[in-house]
Amino acid sequence: MAENRSKHLAKFLIPSIIGVVLFMVPVKYGGDWTILVKILADFIGSALGGVLPILCVLIVTVSAVMSVIALSKPKFIMDSPILKDTFSATPVWVIVRVLGMAFIWLTYLGVSAGDDATGLLHMITEGGAGGFVLYDLLTVLVIIFAIAGLLLPLLLDFGLLEFIGALLTKVMRPLFKIPGRAAVDCVTSWIGDGTLGVMLTCNQYEGGYYSAREASIIATTFSAVSITFSIVVLAQVDLMEYFGLYYLVICLVGIVCAVILPRIPPLSMKKDTYLVEGRAMPETVPSQYKNSVDYGLDLAVKRVSEHKGAGQFLTNGLKNAAGMWFGVLPTVMTVGTIALLLANNTPIFDILGKPFVPLLNLLQVPEAVEASKTMIVGFTDMLTPAIIASEGITSAMTRFIVAVTSVTQLIYLSEVGGLILASKLPVKFWELVVLFLERTIISLLIVCPIAHLIF
Repeated sequence: MAENRSKHLAKFLIPSIIGVVLFMVPVKYGGDWTILVKILADFIGSALGGVLPILCVLIVTVSAVMSVIALSKPKFIMDSPILKDTFSATPVWVIVRVLGMAFIWLTYLGVSAGDDATGLLHMITEGGAGGFVLYDLLTVLVIIFAIAGLLLPLLLDFGLLEFIGALLTKVMRPLFKIPGRAAVDCVTSWIGDGTLGVMLTCNQYEGGYYSAREASIIATTFSAVSITFSIVVLAQVDLMEYFGLYYLVICLVGIVCAVILPRIPPLSMKKDTYLVEGRAMPETVPSQYKNSVDYGLDLAVKRVSEHKGAGQFLTNGLKNAAGMWFGVLPTVMTVGTIALLLANNTPIFDILGKPFVPLLNLLQVPEAVEASKTMIVGFTDMLTPAIIASEGITSAMTRFIVAVTSVTQLIYLSEVGGLILASKLPVKFWELVVLFLERTIISLLIVCPIAHLIF
């Protein structure tokens, strides 16, 4: 018995440590802090180079065609768990995938209405809309999804979440109203990438480990922007000398939002219902265990003892990667392109930003009217507010405020928002809009007074 326990402990520790090192330990590479999974993704992305755009085109095309076929529920799809999970979608999401296929082919082929720069086809395919989504977003996401999808079972399947959950439930539950195991999602997002956090959360929700309410809180509150992308945003507004203070403020805003948002609608209205019953961990340490460490180790050993080896690891990894490739990439292409089309070619976000002018004036933000234009456009893409600020705002204080707010708004449709909508997470579009506005207001109330102290 003791020998079996030692064997299972080793099976828990070795894969879990490898997973933590790959996904959660920051390393300095090329002068920047990042994680090994991101380095590996960048290396493979560089090696594949020009192949990535056509790979994305093929993935989005296969997704659309197979999803249309799946509407008739053919036996070969319905009898395959991976094919069914990947391609079986509601008619609305099938339309989204078909639109994604249309957008990506138009963009890849460079189709436009002659030389007319005002034509709709040109607007779709230009670098600020479809071109940005295909060449700057999808070509990065396609590699991250493949590598992270295949390697995520190291964090998910060998007891690490059970162990962390037992240790941290007493902290995470009272503060953020979520289980202790969510700490892994949080750290992976903050250090690595928000999309990885969403992938983890989807997996845990579909497995029955998170309730609808918990999964909604984690995906919309803890799938934070990575350190790497935060640097990109600050560099865009030319304020890199403030990075230390900038990131401290981001962390502060993130924690405050994580405390407040689960306690107000729409997140407070979510139900504690589970897709799979009986998987959630108890909230307290059972009396037969000495402490939470002892309890966590026992849970981890039980989980790893049920693992069926390399075959299960590979199957779970492929399922993760396929879901993200064929389910999420088409959504990002569609939602991202439409959002950027509206941002670049209509005054809609200028108009929607006007209600923020009185608040910005109250908070004594210089160039409040210009700053207001960046407030809502962040819902489409996180980098766009920083681009607008760098081109149209002269005040360093205001550019700092925009840089912080654009990162802490978190729910932008071209990536994290699109992932959430494309997943099985129980979050509706209108709820994302409300959460985005709530995060924006909370961010401004915190960052503006601090910015006055800094500048």
